[in-house]
Amino acid sequence: MVRDVAQVREGITPGEYDRYNMRRLVSITANIEGEDLGRVIRRVRRAIQTAGEPPRGVEVDLRGQAVPMEQMFRGLTIGLALAMVVIVLLLTAYFQSLRLALISAAAIPAVIAGVVVVLFLTGTTLNLQSFMGTIMAIGVATANAILLLTFAERSRREGMPAPAAAVEGAQSRLRPILMTSFAMLAGMVPMALALGEGGEQTAPLGWAVIGGLGAATLATLIILPSVFVLLQGRASTFSPSLNPGNPESRLFDGNKAT
Repeated sequence: MVRDVAQVREGITPGEYDRYNMRRLVSITANIEGEDLGRVIRRVRRAIQTAGEPPRGVEVDLRGQAVPMEQMFRGLTIGLALAMVVIVLLLTAYFQSLRLALISAAAIPAVIAGVVVVLFLTGTTLNLQSFMGTIMAIGVATANAILLLTFAERSRREGMPAPAAAVEGAQSRLRPILMTSFAMLAGMVPMALALGEGGEQTAPLGWAVIGGLGAATLATLIILPSVFVLLQGRASTFSPSLNPGNPESRLFDGNKAT
């Protein structure tokens, strides 16, 4: 009989063994309905850290959608930083002035502040859609700033004082800036309100554009002229160009220009 050679008792044994790259693993999954993935990732990492060091030979990995999301946000952050650097370099070459390039980029903090405020008020998280909306708002805000500064700097180089040139640039470009901003804001309202089918997925993009571009438009028309006066008030009206054929250069030679 079996009891003569063995002991029989009830027990528990795994129904299957899961492996990843030939290594045994145990998967722990959870339903995150009602929570955003970023907040859940932070809580899981905090729980893993609180649990302490795993036993010898055991490793704890966070997998699923968490890793692609973190890689995506890291790539978008690097891309946005590189884009801002490239914009400043291109504007420096265009204006032939680093200060004007930095003034043009002064609208970017207003965009970020507007996005943060609107996302907070609407209870929207920073996700892929809202990140893309932030980038779109930065692009339009920078274009509006360039438009205003181009006319303001042109008036200053023609002999107008910096305060008057800043006011002239804002007044002359007021209508184009408002038309561009209002047209984009109006187009984002249906998206932000999620009026279409499945609109909840793209609503954060609309809210980010509305908040960022709205704040940047006010900053461009009100704050940017003041920044222009502070940085360009005592700047020279001569171009840094070394071309003797350039009338705005200190080395301008009328004979060579002809």
